[in-house]
Amino acid sequence: MSDLYLSSLQIEAKSIPDQLKKNIPQRLLRWESFIFLLLVFVFILNSFASPYFLDAWNLSDATFNFTEKALIALPMAMLIIAREIDISVAAIIALVSVIMGMLAQAGFSVAVIVSAGILVGALCGLVNGWLVTAFNIPSIVVTIGTMSLFRGIGYVILGDGALREYPETFAYFGQGYVYWVFSFEFILFLIMSIVFYVLLHKTNFGRYTYAIGNNPVGAYYSGIRVNRHKLLLFVLVGAMSGVASVLLTSRLGSTRPSIATGWELSIITMVMLGGVSILGGRGTILGVVISAILIGLVTFGLGLLNIPGIVMTIIIGLMLISIVSLPVLIERFNRAHR
Repeated sequence: MSDLYLSSLQIEAKSIPDQLKKNIPQRLLRWESFIFLLLVFVFILNSFASPYFLDAWNLSDATFNFTEKALIALPMAMLIIAREIDISVAAIIALVSVIMGMLAQAGFSVAVIVSAGILVGALCGLVNGWLVTAFNIPSIVVTIGTMSLFRGIGYVILGDGALREYPETFAYFGQGYVYWVFSFEFILFLIMSIVFYVLLHKTNFGRYTYAIGNNPVGAYYSGIRVNRHKLLLFVLVGAMSGVASVLLTSRLGSTRPSIATGWELSIITMVMLGGVSILGGRGTILGVVISAILIGLVTFGLGLLNIPGIVMTIIIGLMLISIVSLPVLIERFNRAHR
């Protein structure tokens, strides 16, 4: 009897990625197409609202509003698809920045500073993943705790001070351009988008992510090492937070423990606006990419109109609430009509 039960779970778990693959075109016709049309609408609206919007260099500047956050949103999407979440990403950015600042003050090379930043980010992700998988604690609880822990360590090391003496070549990561108006940050975001698209939609790793998100028990009994897979996803999120910290610190030219405060809200909004279900098992990288660009254009357009930053935060919060509540309202509407 147990063998029959095990076989049924294996068949169910293995069929999940195939079902999702068949449903991808249908989902593209629904949510991704909707937010793409919304992106086009916002672009046209901004072009009429401000005469400076269509300038090539201004559009290039607009990419700085979202690329660093969007880089974290890519692995965050995979983590949420697997039914986990990381609220500590902004605190990881701050801690990594402080560590890089200390290394720069000590006279280390750019290669060492950047490598150490990414490694520290990955280690922070490893801590989050280990606490979640080893002790079976909800990830939202763990990462709320480590959010305070990581940023607190930054304040212990640096206090309210700032570090500004970085090597000259370090500025290229956050301020340099690869070609014409295309910044290094934006090109890196495009490359990483392709990498994560392939990882999620074209590899067994991505199929396992969907399987875990849809049926963790079925995934476990089908032979997927669920805890190890989740641990790797947390490490990916931490490492990409380290990359984002390199870019942000380079762009600002200084280190403070308070940098990236509140970024976790924007990153999660990007992921969910991209169609990733907070309940797991559903979402695409394409949706997250479109969502990131959309939010970047919205904030940039509001900035050109001299809208205060606090208003932008309110708008992002309202977008997040709308995204979470919309599927529930649609489901209730459908039930009422049925």
